[in-house]
Amino acid sequence: MPKISVIIPAYNAERTILETIKSVQQQTFKDFELIIINDGSNDSTLDIVTQIKDERIRVFSYENGGLPTARNRGIYQAHGEFISFVDADDLWTSDKLELQLAALEDSPDVGVAYSWTVCMIETEKTVSFVKSASVFFEGNVYDKLLLNNFIGSGSNILLRRQAIELAGKFEPTLKSCEDWDFYIRLANSSHFVVVPKNQIIYRKAPGSMTSKAKVMEQEALRVIDKAYQTAPLELQYLKNQSLANLYRYCADLYLTHSLDSSEVRQAQKKLCLAIQLYPKILLNSDAQKLTIKLLLRQLFPARVIGYIIRQFKKKFAIPDPRLQP
Repeated sequence: MPKISVIIPAYNAERTILETIKSVQQQTFKDFELIIINDGSNDSTLDIVTQIKDERIRVFSYENGGLPTARNRGIYQAHGEFISFVDADDLWTSDKLELQLAALEDSPDVGVAYSWTVCMIETEKTVSFVKSASVFFEGNVYDKLLLNNFIGSGSNILLRRQAIELAGKFEPTLKSCEDWDFYIRLANSSHFVVVPKNQIIYRKAPGSMTSKAKVMEQEALRVIDKAYQTAPLELQYLKNQSLANLYRYCADLYLTHSLDSSEVRQAQKKLCLAIQLYPKILLNSDAQKLTIKLLLRQLFPARVIGYIIRQFKKKFAIPDPRLQP
C-alpha cells in the first residue's frame, strides 16, 4: 500500500491539470498514489489524464457532483495512511510531501500538517508570485480557524486518515468554503503542525469576482453559523470577529477585482459592516491597507489605481518558489 494518497478533483481542467499532475509526480517523496476524480468534465480533461503513463495514477469518472463530493470520492478510493488534496489548477513545490510527512512523523500526536501559500497571478503577458501571510499556528488551532481560514486553500494539508475519521468528510452541500468548514472540524479533534516554507502555489485568474464573491460570502456565513452552533461557550465571543474578518475579505475581493463603481460600493458596504461588527479590526494592517485602497479608488480613475496596484505587486513579488532550493 502507498504511504500517501494524493487526490485531485478535476472538472473541465484541460488547461492546467497536466502542470498540476507534473508538480505531484516531481515530489521528492515517491511512495504515493495519485487519485484523479474526473467530476463530469465535458472538455478533454479525461483524455489528457488517461494518456499519462504512470502506474501510481488511478483515474475515476463520475457524474458532476461538485468539488467537496469529488474530494470525498477520492477519500473513498484512497489506500494511503496519509491523505492530501490538490486542486486541478494549483501546484506544489517538489518537497511538499516530504517535509509535511516528516513534520507529522516527528509528532505522532498531531493529525494535520500545513505549509505556507504563494499566489500565482496570471495575466495575458506575465506571471508573478506574491507570498501570503506567514503564520506559525500549531497545536490546538481551533480558535484560530474559527476566526479565518489561515490555511488558505484546499490544496494545502497532509493529514492522517484517522483525522478524517474523527472529523468527517467534506460537506457536500457547500458551493464554496468547504475547505474552511473541513479545517474547523479537523481542528476540533486534531492538532496541527506548520511547515514554515512556501510550498503551495495557488493560481489566481484575472477577471471579475462579483458572482464568486457573492457565493463565497453566502457559503462562508453558513460555515460560521454552523461552527458556532457547536463551539464551546468560552469561544462564542469570537463570532463577531469571525464575521468581521469575512466581510473585510469580501470587501477586498470586490475592490481588487472591481470593474465598475457598483463593485466599489459593495467593497465600501462590506468594510463598513466589518467595522460595525468588530471596530478593533481597524487595528489590523490588512484592514488599514484596504481602507486606503478604497479611499484611493474613490478619488482616482480605475486605470490609475490599476497602475498603482501593479507597481505594488511588482515591488512585493517573489521568485517562483518551485525554483528555490
